[in-house]
Amino acid sequence: MAHKKEFLTGQRIWPAPIRGDETVDRLIDETFLAYNGGRLQKACRLLTEKMLKDDVTMGVSLSGALTPAGVGRSCLIPLIKAGFIDWIASTGANLYHDAHFGLGMSLHRGTHQIDDAVLRREGVIRIYDVLFDYNVLLDTDNYLRTVMAGREFSKEMSTAELHYLLGKYLAAREKELGVEDSCVLTAAYRAGVPCYVSSPGDSSIGMNVAELAMRGCGPRIDVSRDVNETAAIVYDAKTGNGGKSGILMFGGGSPKNFVLQTEPQIQEILGLSDRGHDYYVQITDARPDTGGLSGATPAEAVSWGKVDPDTLGDSVVVYTDSTIAAPLMTAYALARVKPRTPRRLYDRREALMEKLKTDFLAEHERRRKAKK
Repeated sequence: MAHKKEFLTGQRIWPAPIRGDETVDRLIDETFLAYNGGRLQKACRLLTEKMLKDDVTMGVSLSGALTPAGVGRSCLIPLIKAGFIDWIASTGANLYHDAHFGLGMSLHRGTHQIDDAVLRREGVIRIYDVLFDYNVLLDTDNYLRTVMAGREFSKEMSTAELHYLLGKYLAAREKELGVEDSCVLTAAYRAGVPCYVSSPGDSSIGMNVAELAMRGCGPRIDVSRDVNETAAIVYDAKTGNGGKSGILMFGGGSPKNFVLQTEPQIQEILGLSDRGHDYYVQITDARPDTGGLSGATPAEAVSWGKVDPDTLGDSVVVYTDSTIAAPLMTAYALARVKPRTPRRLYDRREALMEKLKTDFLAEHERRRKAKK
């Protein structure tokens, strides 16, 4: 049985008064002591003390309109350049709006308290309190269609290859415009970070791919390859030299499921032995009691095989806005952890897929013989 003193071993709530010259990491350690502030401190410490170790492969999921709010340039690009992100699953919208920055286009702070009928007449688009010219969409669409109509795109591919190629062209465009380090896709391209979209038709990039298909050209997205490539990344992380897998989720939705379903794909579908992701951090504003995936807890994920039950203590859910948490977590990580050597998982996709396929076929044959 637990004794009284065992309940009272946590950090004493006795913060020093804030002076105004604290660094972000010290502010979080010393004053984020309870409630969701305490959860955020635990998430920051889990991230820096365990998840960013050299033996952990880090996946990040992105939902919600984060890149229009500037989270790409302020947080994601520095994390990619530091080697802290190894692979990404995102909504297509985040990567589409990210491209505006790589093309030198402007988005502006505004207000949500505005007449949208007036905005429509004036040709202004609103994402809550972010405002931009309607021509930003039209010009981005024209650029994407022009690029994706090229010969290099005219084949079957995963969304990782699609976004890698787009990153290649956007990187060249950034250089021409003198706006380097403005676009997540270009940073991911340079670092070899594969970027997957779980619902490739559900975004303006997918809509432009569909327009090209009407003309008989452009990329043909192989969603099965996405499922198997992401499973191969996690399988290699867990079976190669005793490594581990960590997942950092900004928001929920389809990208959250996509980074987590890698484990059921490995265990339930392919029949290979594994025990789930080792580290789990989610930033969300969704409640668990509505039954939606966005609010589902790490404990619930254990029942699906998505999270290793033995490492459930290494999981944190912070109930706050990603635009609040992401800058704080990024500053904390960059202050506490030295940059890692990029894994360049994009370059290793074929080898990782071959390893997964070889082990799957061997296990499939073993089970077939065992039934005789």
